[in-house]
Amino acid sequence: MNLLVLGPQGSGKGTQATRIAAAHGIPHVSTGDMFRAAISDGSELGRQVEPILASGELVPDDLTVALIRERLSEPDAVHGFVLDGFPRNLTQAEALDAMLEQIGRVLDAVLFFDLSDEIATERIHGRALEEGREDDTAEAIARRLAIYHEQTEPVVERYRTTGKLVPLHAERTIGEVAAEIDDALELLGEGAAA
Repeated sequence: MNLLVLGPQGSGKGTQATRIAAAHGIPHVSTGDMFRAAISDGSELGRQVEPILASGELVPDDLTVALIRERLSEPDAVHGFVLDGFPRNLTQAEALDAMLEQIGRVLDAVLFFDLSDEIATERIHGRALEEGREDDTAEAIARRLAIYHEQTEPVVERYRTTGKLVPLHAERTIGEVAAEIDDALELLGEGAAA
């Protein structure tokens, strides 16, 4: 099962992607987590992306695409993946589609976590306090949401036209969203079996 999760920061994508990955035995591939790990490790990639993330900007496409291509080629991703944090713009969506075509894979579904900016901002502030995430400043949050609307919403619309977009009510509780996802994936599995 190859899944993509889309939605604004704070919509619960990471929480649900982790749950889906565990339930289906596939990796949760999060570009944000990979970039933060690179920063913690003090790697060259980490040094490149740290100031970009701190400002709330997007990491350049070439770095992100290379990172994802490498990650999806690892053995644990052979039977599927939950991709989180990529693509964030149309160029990345085109690169992802081309990459998947090259390796003979397709997205089974695109889970869209629909959430207002107001609730997203409240959740991100809460997460910043809980996790001590220094990249979740008020300015960075506002900038990331603006970038989301400008660059990522067109990606949502692109996948809506494929018929693979599954809209979710992300303002609901974790359990309610999880049940909505499980119902959608069950229908997807029935469709694949038919």
